[in-house]
Parts: sequence; structure tokens; C-alpha cells
Amino acid sequence: MMNGLCLPLFGKSIILYIDMKRLAFLIVALAPLMVKAQGTLWSSKYAYLGQKRPLDTPLVFANKMLVPDSGIAMDRSAFSRDGKEFYYCNAQNWFDARSTRIRYFKYEDGKWKGPFVLAKGYYMPTLSIDGKTMYLAGGKRDGKHVFVYAIHRQGKKWSQPEVYLQANYGLYDFMPTNSGTCYVGSNGRQGNARNFQTYDFCSLTVNKSDTVVQSLGPEINTPGFDGDFYIAPDESYMIVSYKEKPDYECELGISFRRPDGSWPAPRNLGPLINDGNAHRWGEYVTPDGKYLFYTKGTSPKDCRLYWVRFDTLKKRLQAEHDHPAK
Repeated sequence: MMNGLCLPLFGKSIILYIDMKRLAFLIVALAPLMVKAQGTLWSSKYAYLGQKRPLDTPLVFANKMLVPDSGIAMDRSAFSRDGKEFYYCNAQNWFDARSTRIRYFKYEDGKWKGPFVLAKGYYMPTLSIDGKTMYLAGGKRDGKHVFVYAIHRQGKKWSQPEVYLQANYGLYDFMPTNSGTCYVGSNGRQGNARNFQTYDFCSLTVNKSDTVVQSLGPEINTPGFDGDFYIAPDESYMIVSYKEKPDYECELGISFRRPDGSWPAPRNLGPLINDGNAHRWGEYVTPDGKYLFYTKGTSPKDCRLYWVRFDTLKKRLQAEHDHPAK
């Protein structure tokens, strides 16, 4: 089909005839180049698996894409720094590590491809700061220790999982930071690693001779389970699951680290996120800092990955932290 386009040129009008089918083909074919010319994928409509962006009200994230077959999408997720890879956990049920698997999408040739299976029997994908290593929970167990596994980029592929950390205490929700200090939910060297009610949010420092686990203190921690969190790469804030009930229903809050390094009690993220009783965990902020991802459900039947605009919420809560009402 040929359409005419009238353009003014040097005071006169000329008509260009355009084959609309060929034009549509060229637009699709040139899409990857257009993204590259405009800058990063983050600023394009193809970012975040091409999903409609949420504002202050959380939205379910791409559930039909993430689970095209069976099970649920849950737990922590992760984008690569360039936004062209998305990793998440797919499971058949809660608390069933045997059915879990890490799946992922990859942006290539102007479109998202996937989901592909990266690792079976693992969950909680967490990328290192440089993006060259991914830390995983799950894997083989011996009944005596807690493990953190790691896989490494090898060209366009990933290596097989190998043990990165092994301990006889909790190493839940392991996350690295820019400084080299890591963070975990842990009971340290107190009590049984299976007694989650003893877990605190902790820092973890690994060196050649020892691994030091230190609680972040009584303000940010509670008498119950404190283990689900996200730590900013610069350690300026933590998003935590808190007000945990015995069945792990909870709310999400944020704690901004003080200049002296201490962590105050969390500030609630508000009623749009904490909208009634539910399990909330798997906190994660995208590398561009714009969106918060988390898992929410009252049972496996309604368990989904959610996302919400975070940079504006963080700015408001940061101002309240810096200038508390008198």
C-alpha cells in the first residue's frame, strides 16, 4: 500500500510516496539500532521485559511470561546491569527447594527471548557487583551445614554451581556490596541454624582466615525472624520484611543507615505496598534505582512477583528520615 506524505521544501510542497508495509518492516528491523543510538535499554520501551511501568500502586510483573507452563514465580529476582538479562525463581510450591529452578530471559535482536532454565534445584539469584558471578541458595545439602553456591560467567554461558560459603549457622538471603562487606539473615554462632526465630539482619565479612558475622543491632532487628531483605550496593539503605508473624506474614519497610553506621527501626513503605496480611519477601531494586520488586502472596495460589515505582517513594521516605516531624 502506497501512501502520500506532503512535505514543505524551500517554500514549495513535494509529495513522497511511502510503501507502508516496507516502512513497518524497517522500523522493526532497526529497533535494536534505535535502542543503541538512544542510549541504554533502561530508557527504552523494551526495558523490564517490555512491561507497562507501575507508579505508586504495585503491579504484578509479567506473570504469563515468567510462568508459561506450571508453578509460580517467586523469591528474589535480578536484572543484569545493562538490563538485558532477567533472572528469577520458578517453583511448584512454597518451601519445596527440590522443585525450584532459576529461569531467565535475554534481550537479543530487538526482542526478549526465554524463559530458559539456568539451574535446577536452586533459588534466590543474586548477582555480584561486577555481574560476573551469581550467588544461589538451594543445591545439595548434607544435613549439617548451610551453603551459598556460586556460578561464574564463561563467555555467554554460566559455569556449574560450586560451593562459595559453607557454615554451621544461617546464611540466608546472601547479598554482596561495593565495599566487599556482605549481608545475610543469620543466627551467627548462636543456637540451631534451623531455628529461624533466632535470625537477625547481619553483616558478613569474609577473609582468608575467618568469616565474621555481626548483627546489625536491636533497632532494625526484632525478637522474631529477621532474614528477608535487600541491601543497597552502597549500604545506604535496607529494605526489609518486618513485623513478621509466626507464619511469616509481614510488611515491607526501609531503614536508612546513620552516619555512625547504625541501623534505625524500619519506616513502613505504606498502605499501597502493605495492603493487608500477606507474605512479602524477595526484595530487590533494579540497577537503575527506579523500581522495587518483591514477592507477595497469602498462599502459593496467589503468589506473584510485584513491582512498584521506588525512586520517588525512597526520596520521600529519605526526607522524612533526615527531617523527622517534631
